[in-house]
Formats: sequence, structure tokens, C-alpha cells
Amino acid sequence: MRNRPSPADLTDHLGYWLRLVSNAVSQSFARRVEAEGVTVAEWVFLRALYDVEPMAPSQLAERMGMTRGAISKLADRLAAKDLVERREAGGDGRRQSLTLRPPGHALVPRLAALADQNDAASFEGLTPEERGELERLLRKLAAAQNLNAAPIT
Repeated sequence: MRNRPSPADLTDHLGYWLRLVSNAVSQSFARRVEAEGVTVAEWVFLRALYDVEPMAPSQLAERMGMTRGAISKLADRLAAKDLVERREAGGDGRRQSLTLRPPGHALVPRLAALADQNDAASFEGLTPEERGELERLLRKLAAAQNLNAAPIT
């Protein structure tokens, strides 16, 4: 038997710890929004549309870093839940815009409050200064890697 150097342990990698925490935060939030009848992807869609509606599906796809097909499927699901509606844009039947229905408008602030609560619970072990430093470092890493699509999975 040859003596081989032992590979690094999983816990020796910063990515391991980042994924561990990220999974816990994400799963907790997913449970919270699913209790309100939407998925995380649907929440991101609703929130992206909230401040800038009406919006063309192609613009929303670009804003969210998703394909137009994925946006269309999300729009269909949200329309079936009476949260979003598609409207003809500019008298051209081929062009559409997406807008929130009144129940969608009412849901976004409730879901945003759940996001705030989830953050508070997930990061309560950090001081405000540590939390600010963590956010600064994560934003720095995201910018360095040109990561700008909304994380929905």
C-alpha cells in the first residue's frame, strides 16, 4: 500500500460552510413562503414585478436572470393563483405585459416580512457589525464573479 497524502476534509473548505448555512437559510425561507401558497421562485417573480409593473416578460426574464420560457411558466402558475395577470401591450397581440393582481399586491409585503424574519432568525448569532461585514464580503464576492441573477433554487 502506498502512502498517499490525505485529501482535505470537507470542513476544510470555505464553500462547505457557505453551503451549509445557505441551505439552512434557504430551506427555512422556502417553508415560510410555501405556507403562504407560493414557491421561492414565485416570490422572487412577484417581488421583481412589484415596483416596476407592468413589465414585459422578456424584461422580467432579464432582470431575474431567467429564460423567457421559465418566466412564462412562472407567470402561468401565478395567474392560476390569481396573483398575476397578462395584458396585451401596445395593441399588439404578440406583445404582453405582466402586472400584479390585487391579491398579488397584498401578498408581496407579507412575503417581504417573512424574508426579514427569516434573515433575523438565521443570523441572530452575529452582531450587527459582523452581519454588516458578512454582507459586505458576500457582495464583494458576488461582484467579483459577476453574479447578478436572483437565486431562486
